Amino acid sequence: MEGLGVGSVLLTGCDGGLGLGLLKGLLEQPRPPQHIFAACLDPQGKAVNEVALGFPNVLVLPLDVTDPNSIKAAVRKVQEKVGSAGLNLLINNTSTTRRTTLATETAENMSLVYTTNTIGPLQTSQAFLPLLKKAAEAEGQREMSCSRAAIINISSILGSIEVAEAWEERQDICYRCSKAALNMLTKCLALEYGSSGILCVSVDPGCVTPPLQQEMQGPVTVEQSVQGVLQLLSQLSTTSNGTFWDWRGQRLPW
Repeated sequence: MEGLGVGSVLLTGCDGGLGLGLLKGLLEQPRPPQHIFAACLDPQGKAVNEVALGFPNVLVLPLDVTDPNSIKAAVRKVQEKVGSAGLNLLINNTSTTRRTTLATETAENMSLVYTTNTIGPLQTSQAFLPLLKKAAEAEGQREMSCSRAAIINISSILGSIEVAEAWEERQDICYRCSKAALNMLTKCLALEYGSSGILCVSVDPGCVTPPLQQEMQGPVTVEQSVQGVLQLLSQLSTTSNGTFWDWRGQRLPW
Protein backbone atom coordinates (compact mmCIF):
# COMPACT_ATOMS: atom_id res chain seq x y z
CA MET A 1 0.00 0.00 0.00
CA GLU A 2 1.36 3.38 -1.00
CA GLY A 3 -0.26 5.14 1.92
CA LEU A 4 -1.50 8.68 2.17
CA GLY A 5 0.69 11.04 0.16
CA VAL A 6 -0.04 14.60 1.24
CA GLY A 7 2.15 17.69 1.48
CA SER A 8 0.69 19.37 4.57
CA VAL A 9 -1.79 18.39 7.27
CA LEU A 10 -3.36 20.24 10.17
CA LEU A 11 -4.71 17.82 12.77
CA THR A 12 -6.71 19.12 15.71
CA GLY A 13 -7.07 17.37 19.06
CA CYS A 14 -3.52 16.01 19.27
CA ASP A 15 -3.43 16.12 23.07
CA GLY A 16 -4.20 12.39 23.24
CA GLY A 17 -6.47 9.59 22.06
CA LEU A 18 -7.27 9.37 18.38
CA GLY A 19 -5.52 12.65 17.57
CA LEU A 20 -2.24 11.43 18.97
CA GLY A 21 -2.74 8.12 17.19
CA LEU A 22 -3.34 9.84 13.86
CA LEU A 23 -0.21 11.93 14.37
CA LYS A 24 1.83 8.75 14.87
CA GLY A 25 0.15 7.17 11.86
CA LEU A 26 0.96 10.13 9.61
CA LEU A 27 4.61 9.96 10.65
CA GLU A 28 4.69 6.25 9.82
CA GLN A 29 3.41 6.71 6.27
CA PRO A 30 5.80 5.68 3.45
CA ARG A 31 5.84 9.34 2.41
CA PRO A 32 5.15 11.39 5.53
CA PRO A 33 3.76 14.90 5.00
CA GLN A 34 6.30 17.66 4.59
CA HIS A 35 4.40 19.68 7.18
CA ILE A 36 2.31 18.25 10.03
CA PHE A 37 0.65 20.79 12.30
CA ALA A 38 -0.26 19.02 15.53
CA ALA A 39 -2.83 21.31 17.12
CA CYS A 40 -3.40 20.97 20.86
CA LEU A 41 -5.06 22.71 23.74
CA ASP A 42 -1.78 22.20 25.60
CA PRO A 43 1.19 22.49 23.22
CA GLN A 44 3.52 21.76 26.14
CA GLY A 45 1.88 18.39 26.74
CA LYS A 46 4.26 15.50 27.32
CA ALA A 47 2.56 12.95 25.07
CA VAL A 48 2.41 15.02 21.88
CA ASN A 49 5.91 16.37 22.28
CA GLU A 50 7.31 12.87 22.80
CA VAL A 51 5.73 11.80 19.51
CA ALA A 52 6.97 14.92 17.70
CA LEU A 53 10.51 14.65 19.08
CA GLY A 54 13.04 14.13 16.31
CA PHE A 55 10.62 14.99 13.50
CA PRO A 56 11.42 18.41 12.02
CA ASN A 57 8.29 18.18 9.85
CA VAL A 58 6.04 18.37 12.94
CA LEU A 59 5.03 21.69 14.45
CA VAL A 60 3.08 21.46 17.71
CA LEU A 61 0.89 24.52 18.01
CA PRO A 62 -1.81 25.76 20.39
CA LEU A 63 -5.38 25.69 19.10
CA ASP A 64 -8.67 26.05 20.92
CA VAL A 65 -11.34 25.45 18.27
CA THR A 66 -13.90 27.30 20.39
CA ASP A 67 -11.80 30.50 20.40
CA PRO A 68 -11.74 32.54 17.15
CA ASN A 69 -8.55 34.35 18.20
CA SER A 70 -6.78 31.06 18.82
CA ILE A 71 -7.86 29.83 15.39
CA LYS A 72 -6.61 33.01 13.71
CA ALA A 73 -3.23 32.67 15.43
CA ALA A 74 -2.96 29.06 14.20
CA VAL A 75 -3.78 30.14 10.64
CA ARG A 76 -0.94 32.67 10.76
CA LYS A 77 1.56 30.05 11.94
CA VAL A 78 0.50 27.58 9.25
CA GLN A 79 0.64 30.30 6.59
CA GLU A 80 4.24 31.09 7.58
CA LYS A 81 5.25 27.48 6.96
CA VAL A 82 3.28 26.51 3.86
CA GLY A 83 3.34 29.83 2.00
CA SER A 84 1.83 29.82 -1.48
CA ALA A 85 1.52 26.00 -1.47
CA GLY A 86 -1.38 26.26 0.95
CA LEU A 87 -2.74 23.57 3.27
CA ASN A 88 -3.67 20.24 1.72
CA LEU A 89 -5.55 18.51 4.51
CA LEU A 90 -7.51 19.73 7.53
CA ILE A 91 -8.62 17.01 9.94
CA ASN A 92 -11.17 18.33 12.44
CA ASN A 93 -10.67 15.78 15.18
CA THR A 94 -11.24 17.75 18.40
CA SER A 95 -14.27 16.38 20.22
CA THR A 96 -15.87 16.21 23.64
CA THR A 97 -18.86 14.57 25.27
CA ARG A 98 -20.90 14.33 28.45
CA ARG A 99 -22.36 11.00 29.57
CA THR A 100 -26.09 11.63 29.78
CA THR A 101 -29.51 10.13 29.17
CA LEU A 102 -32.58 11.77 27.73
CA ALA A 103 -33.82 12.24 31.29
CA THR A 104 -30.63 13.87 32.56
CA GLU A 105 -29.57 15.93 29.53
CA THR A 106 -29.21 19.67 30.15
CA ALA A 107 -29.08 22.83 28.09
CA GLU A 108 -25.59 23.48 29.47
CA ASN A 109 -24.29 20.12 28.26
CA MET A 110 -25.89 20.59 24.86
CA SER A 111 -24.32 24.01 24.45
CA LEU A 112 -20.84 22.99 25.62
CA VAL A 113 -20.65 19.87 23.44
CA TYR A 114 -22.17 21.55 20.38
CA THR A 115 -19.69 24.43 20.68
CA THR A 116 -16.70 22.07 20.52
CA ASN A 117 -18.02 19.34 18.20
CA THR A 118 -19.92 21.40 15.64
CA ILE A 119 -19.12 25.10 15.90
CA GLY A 120 -15.40 24.32 16.36
CA PRO A 121 -15.06 22.48 13.02
CA LEU A 122 -17.15 25.19 11.33
CA GLN A 123 -14.94 28.01 12.57
CA THR A 124 -11.74 26.11 11.84
CA SER A 125 -12.84 25.22 8.32
CA GLN A 126 -13.88 28.81 7.59
CA ALA A 127 -10.56 30.17 8.84
CA PHE A 128 -8.39 27.73 6.86
CA LEU A 129 -10.42 28.00 3.66
CA PRO A 130 -8.01 30.45 1.96
CA LEU A 131 -5.08 28.08 2.55
CA LEU A 132 -7.09 25.08 1.38
CA LYS A 133 -8.06 26.98 -1.78
CA LYS A 134 -4.40 27.79 -2.41
CA ALA A 135 -3.54 24.10 -2.17
CA ALA A 136 -6.38 23.11 -4.51
CA GLU A 137 -5.22 25.65 -7.07
CA ALA A 138 -1.52 24.85 -6.68
CA GLU A 139 -2.01 21.16 -7.34
CA GLY A 140 -3.68 21.91 -10.66
CA GLN A 141 -5.71 18.68 -10.54
CA ARG A 142 -9.32 18.13 -11.48
CA GLU A 143 -9.82 15.09 -9.29
CA MET A 144 -10.56 15.78 -5.63
CA SER A 145 -8.42 13.99 -3.07
CA CYS A 146 -6.89 14.37 0.37
CA SER A 147 -3.56 14.92 -1.37
CA ARG A 148 -4.95 17.94 -3.17
CA ALA A 149 -7.22 19.75 -0.68
CA ALA A 150 -9.67 18.28 1.83
CA ILE A 151 -11.56 18.78 5.06
CA ILE A 152 -12.12 15.59 7.07
CA ASN A 153 -14.58 15.87 9.95
CA ILE A 154 -14.14 13.12 12.52
CA SER A 155 -17.72 12.21 13.32
CA SER A 156 -19.40 9.14 14.81
CA ILE A 157 -21.92 6.46 13.89
CA LEU A 158 -23.79 7.75 16.94
CA GLY A 159 -24.58 10.82 14.84
CA SER A 160 -26.31 8.76 12.16
CA ILE A 161 -30.03 9.49 12.36
CA GLU A 162 -30.89 6.44 10.28
CA VAL A 163 -28.80 3.96 12.28
CA ALA A 164 -29.19 5.43 15.80
CA GLU A 165 -26.67 2.87 17.01
CA ALA A 166 -26.09 1.67 20.58
CA TRP A 167 -29.06 3.49 22.10
CA GLU A 168 -29.32 0.99 24.96
CA GLU A 169 -25.59 1.31 25.75
CA ARG A 170 -25.16 5.06 25.64
CA GLN A 171 -27.78 7.69 24.98
CA ASP A 172 -25.47 10.72 25.23
CA ILE A 173 -27.98 13.08 23.63
CA CYS A 174 -25.61 16.04 23.44
CA TYR A 175 -22.94 13.99 21.66
CA ARG A 176 -25.35 12.36 19.21
CA CYS A 177 -26.95 15.67 18.28
CA SER A 178 -23.59 17.42 17.89
CA LYS A 179 -22.30 14.70 15.55
CA ALA A 180 -25.53 14.65 13.53
CA ALA A 181 -25.10 18.42 13.13
CA LEU A 182 -21.44 17.92 12.21
CA ASN A 183 -22.54 15.56 9.44
CA MET A 184 -24.87 18.22 8.07
CA LEU A 185 -21.98 20.68 8.26
CA THR A 186 -19.89 18.26 6.18
CA LYS A 187 -22.61 18.19 3.53
CA CYS A 188 -22.84 21.99 3.55
CA LEU A 189 -19.06 22.36 3.23
CA ALA A 190 -19.09 19.89 0.34
CA LEU A 191 -21.81 21.82 -1.48
CA GLU A 192 -20.03 25.16 -1.05
CA TYR A 193 -16.34 24.24 -1.27
CA GLY A 194 -16.55 21.44 -3.82
CA SER A 195 -16.47 23.88 -6.72
CA SER A 196 -13.09 25.07 -5.42
CA GLY A 197 -11.71 21.53 -5.54
CA ILE A 198 -11.91 20.94 -1.79
CA LEU A 199 -13.09 17.47 -0.77
CA CYS A 200 -15.28 17.37 2.37
CA VAL A 201 -16.09 14.08 4.12
CA SER A 202 -17.26 12.81 7.53
CA VAL A 203 -15.46 9.81 9.02
CA ASP A 204 -16.45 7.57 11.93
CA PRO A 205 -13.19 6.29 13.49
CA GLY A 206 -14.94 3.49 15.35
CA CYS A 207 -13.49 4.39 18.77
CA VAL A 208 -16.65 4.44 20.85
CA THR A 209 -17.43 3.45 24.42
CA PRO A 210 -17.22 -0.34 24.87
CA PRO A 211 -20.60 -2.09 24.65
CA LEU A 212 -21.97 -3.42 27.89
CA GLN A 213 -23.10 -6.74 26.44
CA GLN A 214 -20.35 -9.29 25.85
CA GLU A 215 -22.00 -10.79 22.78
CA MET A 216 -21.70 -7.47 20.96
CA GLN A 217 -18.57 -6.64 19.01
CA GLY A 218 -16.11 -4.64 21.07
CA PRO A 219 -14.49 -1.36 20.07
CA VAL A 220 -11.51 -1.18 17.77
CA THR A 221 -8.12 -0.18 19.11
CA VAL A 222 -6.71 3.25 18.31
CA GLU A 223 -4.05 1.58 16.14
CA GLN A 224 -6.65 -0.32 14.10
CA SER A 225 -8.74 2.81 13.72
CA VAL A 226 -5.80 4.94 12.62
CA GLN A 227 -4.67 2.39 10.05
CA GLY A 228 -8.19 2.15 8.65
CA VAL A 229 -8.82 5.90 8.62
CA LEU A 230 -5.55 6.72 6.86
CA GLN A 231 -6.16 4.00 4.28
CA LEU A 232 -9.64 5.41 3.68
CA LEU A 233 -8.29 8.95 3.26
CA SER A 234 -5.85 7.74 0.61
CA GLN A 235 -8.77 6.34 -1.41
CA LEU A 236 -11.29 9.19 -1.24
CA SER A 237 -12.02 10.99 -4.52
CA THR A 238 -14.46 13.36 -6.20
CA THR A 239 -17.35 10.91 -5.88
CA SER A 240 -16.76 10.81 -2.11
CA ASN A 241 -17.46 14.52 -1.64
CA GLY A 242 -20.18 15.14 0.94
CA THR A 243 -20.39 11.55 2.17
CA PHE A 244 -20.01 9.65 5.47
CA TRP A 245 -17.62 6.68 5.93
CA ASP A 246 -16.32 4.48 8.71
CA TRP A 247 -12.75 3.41 9.46
CA ARG A 248 -13.29 0.12 7.62
CA GLY A 249 -13.96 1.92 4.35
CA GLN A 250 -17.71 1.32 4.44
CA ARG A 251 -20.08 4.11 3.49
CA LEU A 252 -22.54 5.04 6.25
CA PRO A 253 -26.08 6.41 6.07
CA TRP A 254 -26.70 9.91 7.35
